[in-house]
Amino acid sequence: MNTYKNLNKMLDYIDNNLENEIEYSKLAMFIGVNEYIMQRIFSFLCNISLADYIRKRRLSNAGADIYNTNEKIIDIAIKYGYDNSTSFSRAFERFHGIKPSQVKNLPDKLKYFPKITFTENLIGDTNIEYSIIEKDELILYGTYVETDCCNIGKDAPIHFSNINSKYYDIYGDIDYGMVEYIDRYKSSKCRYWVLYNKKIDGLKKYIMPKSKYLVFITNSQEAIDIQKTSNRFYLNFFNNCKYTISNLPELEYYHDGITELLVPIEN
Repeated sequence: MNTYKNLNKMLDYIDNNLENEIEYSKLAMFIGVNEYIMQRIFSFLCNISLADYIRKRRLSNAGADIYNTNEKIIDIAIKYGYDNSTSFSRAFERFHGIKPSQVKNLPDKLKYFPKITFTENLIGDTNIEYSIIEKDELILYGTYVETDCCNIGKDAPIHFSNINSKYYDIYGDIDYGMVEYIDRYKSSKCRYWVLYNKKIDGLKKYIMPKSKYLVFITNSQEAIDIQKTSNRFYLNFFNNCKYTISNLPELEYYHDGITELLVPIEN
């Protein structure tokens, strides 16, 4: 599968249907994954959620339509999926900084949000090495922050840093990071945990059942490098994975200057 070409086909479909309802299930079919993974891949690559991208493309086009045509504002609002002029006007002003009624007099204030185009070098090397291990039940202690697939890249390092600063002098290095999905395949919401393999007063107990894992090694413990490994897994490996990914959380195991990304699989 040529992933980047199929992503561009997906984006072409979006642009051709900005005036229609866009079904995420159809978008997911372009790259052969489920809806959640499709959204996750998109947010990884673009640093914006798919919903925000579609919204901004619609509002960008709406601004051009108001300026270039004599269509009524309510008709343009409905064309781009808004039920009434009030909700459209609020969204329009948040995006452009001016009201729809001001466009004709202040066209220089309009913002343009361009269509994204993927190039092959965004996808990167498709060769990704892994191993399979089995871990016994883990009894861990930690705390989490609520986040989602679009914001975890910034929320996780902040939470990690805050907890490490608070406990390092007493308990040493954090042992694990963990991504606990609310619903891996239907929701972008998740929790990012930092966890110790020792009991610490004030931290929540979390029991990770015995499981097999795919292991992807990052020769770093920097958040940006760990995220790159996770991105490569979902972009280059997940789509053709011959293993069944389980609903258990993903673990990041920090030790000896490296990070092991542990993706749980069915036995």
